[in-house]
Amino acid sequence: MAVKFDRVALTGNEAAAEALRQVDPDVAAVYPITPQTELMHKFAQFVYDGDIQTELVCVESEHSAMSATVGAAAAGARAITATSANGLALMWEIVYIAASLRLPIVMPVVNRALSGPLNIHCDHSDSMGARDAGWIQLFSENAQEVYDNTIQAFRIGEHPDVLLPVMVTLDGFILSHTTEVVDVTEDDAVKRFIGEYKPHYTLLDPEHPITVGPLDLQDYYMEHKRQQAEAIDNSPKVIEQVAKEFAELTGRQYGFFEDYMLDDADYVLICLGSTGGTAKSAVDSLRDDGHKAGLLKLRVFRPFPVELIANTLKDRKAVAVMDKSATFGGLGGPVFNEVRSALYGKSTAPIVNYIYGLGGRGINTTQICSIGMDIIEGRTDTLVRYFGVRE
Repeated sequence: MAVKFDRVALTGNEAAAEALRQVDPDVAAVYPITPQTELMHKFAQFVYDGDIQTELVCVESEHSAMSATVGAAAAGARAITATSANGLALMWEIVYIAASLRLPIVMPVVNRALSGPLNIHCDHSDSMGARDAGWIQLFSENAQEVYDNTIQAFRIGEHPDVLLPVMVTLDGFILSHTTEVVDVTEDDAVKRFIGEYKPHYTLLDPEHPITVGPLDLQDYYMEHKRQQAEAIDNSPKVIEQVAKEFAELTGRQYGFFEDYMLDDADYVLICLGSTGGTAKSAVDSLRDDGHKAGLLKLRVFRPFPVELIANTLKDRKAVAVMDKSATFGGLGGPVFNEVRSALYGKSTAPIVNYIYGLGGRGINTTQICSIGMDIIEGRTDTLVRYFGVRE
């Protein structure tokens, strides 16, 4: 039976809210923060209009939002929340606990710069700060990907071989408040694709009592962390399988990254998020000028697809990694460090890091072309560069 679609105009926040409406989770804990606020405003409207049966819990802080979500998930509910920047930072303690307790929470994170100074615009310092908390992280280029990633996140996180929380990121204002055309799958098809959530353990089963969040000292802590690592190591095959089934449902294919003009590319740009669209235009311009340039746009940052990245990049002449967040005191940004580690011992090509866009500073096609020309013309002696800084 053919699946029906509605082609509608949605902002990124509305696209995420629409996906959450179709899933109809059991519990949503909500707290406002710019630029995430409109996402949960829209979702709350669905709840109060009676379109869905979700229990909406309005809490007093983001720390409470994640705490309430953890409590609901531990009780066996399909639970969600959403946040941005300082809100994610305030959740910090509980973000780690959610992953450690193996709770498949789904949380859209509307990327925004962390203070200080106070800034409400987009960079990736918030989600990158949480990159080692044990969550799966999916990045989105546009509103369509926001919608699609949010739906797939439930299947990925709830798989019995995974059972981990999932962040679906979207760039603040660039995506969250910008209207685009989105193909929305019919409700029944989404519900069939997601399926019923059947938790393996629940605090509300008195016949099978469990302990959640006990003191865990030297005798078992390492074993539990090793199990957590194994869970995220299991997730790549699940991400692939869910993407395959989603493609069969919608015709839209997803992988760990999107490659653009990569087949014969000697020089590769790497980015994630909304910059991907601008970078594609830059690659087109570089190609028009006779340069064999290509783009690798990451979709899955955690788990980082080490072998796939290494095999894709090992024979290139040079690579430029664009990071929309900084690592203070380290050598380069988070994406740069992962790519460089993946290629260690497998490639002698220079890898250069461009830290750009902090606090929402814009980047355009011409500027990305200049990054491409740096590596094409061999200006690779400086490993880490802050791009677009007035100096």
